[in-house]
Amino acid sequence: MHQLLSATSADRYVEAMRETVDRLAGRLRDTAQPFSGASVGQLQEVVDAVDLDGEGVGTRSALREADDLVGEHAVWFHHPAYAAHLNCPVAVPAVVAEAIVAAVNPSLDTYDQSTIGTLMERKLVDWTCGRIGFAAGDGVFTSGGTQSNLQALLLAREAAIATRVAAGDSRADVVRRLVVVATASSHFSVQKSARLLGLGDDAVLLVRTDARGRMDPAALAGALDTLAAIDRVAMCVVATAGTTDRGCLDPLALVADECDRAGVWLHVDAAYGCGLLVSPTRRHLLDGIERARSVTVDFHKSFFQPVSSSAVLVSRPEDLGHVTWHADYLNPADAEEPNQVDKSLQTTRRFDALKLWTTLRALGADGIGEMFDAVLDLAAQVHDEIDRDVDLELVGRTELSTVLFRYQPVDVTDAQADRLVPLVRRVLFESGRAAVAKTVVDGRPCLKLTLLNPETTLDDVRAVLDLVRGAGAALIEGDDLVASAEVAAR
Repeated sequence: MHQLLSATSADRYVEAMRETVDRLAGRLRDTAQPFSGASVGQLQEVVDAVDLDGEGVGTRSALREADDLVGEHAVWFHHPAYAAHLNCPVAVPAVVAEAIVAAVNPSLDTYDQSTIGTLMERKLVDWTCGRIGFAAGDGVFTSGGTQSNLQALLLAREAAIATRVAAGDSRADVVRRLVVVATASSHFSVQKSARLLGLGDDAVLLVRTDARGRMDPAALAGALDTLAAIDRVAMCVVATAGTTDRGCLDPLALVADECDRAGVWLHVDAAYGCGLLVSPTRRHLLDGIERARSVTVDFHKSFFQPVSSSAVLVSRPEDLGHVTWHADYLNPADAEEPNQVDKSLQTTRRFDALKLWTTLRALGADGIGEMFDAVLDLAAQVHDEIDRDVDLELVGRTELSTVLFRYQPVDVTDAQADRLVPLVRRVLFESGRAAVAKTVVDGRPCLKLTLLNPETTLDDVRAVLDLVRGAGAALIEGDDLVASAEVAAR
């Protein structure tokens, strides 16, 4: 019996989908904690027990096995005790649209493989450009913020090279002199992209930030002036609208002033903060983003979309020409149809835009924005809650939905609190009861909550904080018992 999706298998497809969705819905209803708590070793044993070279077991059995493996041991982002990374629960219309994407399976590289899908993606790109403030912008969907940042830096590199080569410099000499200006709060993909683009080891210059982790415009001005004085070429300044750790936004308008003065490409990484584009109350936090040359957005963070759903946008459509490459068998130069591969680093590419399209039509832009506002309001409440707590120390305040803190009662030293951070995180994760993250800010380890669930309440977060206190107290008590036993044994 053939297993390909076609007219002859349509009924079996319906049956398999219905049974799988019913099982998943049951798990969504009954999930009691964000993770099973199984160890890496236990999960490895489960995976190793599956014989991938064996006889086929049939669709029904294979799907049930997948549910037993993934459904049982997934990390459930919809659970209110999940507060670790930039993972969001997903909108129902987007999940259902994902089923359409998988079944129809269009490829968004050329028009003749996607037809209306190409036009729908282009309309969403235009809509996003409009929200940013690009009067005549363009862009393309990508696999995520890392790819968007890579493509933006590639475009900036080629623009800088073209300008200098036109002035008589050699390409090799210009590449050697190129510098990307960012901050220590910028996403790690900036450094990674510089390496992938063949730039030198000193090609990323990190400028000073203020006490809240935001780019200091005066430091940026000094850096750009210094680079010009030593004959280095600032090919791009990367500003961040929503840093991963602190959830802060660089002062975009002031950064844009310096980029305009120096004639430097401004890229805004708004992978996290792009939800502000539809916020009914906080859109002003992105003032200045319309002056960027390129922008990264991650709809699968603050628009509540399944992975992946992201885009890179440019204010000047001609900039995308730096990635265009024609092939006679795919996208010949004389093609009359709109081919998105002309703008993309990818060739075969999913119709991820359909998920966002369906969500916008179902909820409206304001509806999505209100959901993002809800998590920002919750984060503000949690900041106040921790600030009042005698056992917890708030590590600054953020503008988005991350919360940095430490477990440190009055009798716990800084060194002890430092050591507790990874231990508390591990205890909670290995129990499966809660997921929080850890990071380092200004040399000091911290616990981090990333709140991206509009249905999470303050009481839900209080329950997670109770688990943090309990784990921290138990770890300190265990340390005390070990220390006492060591003293007694001497």
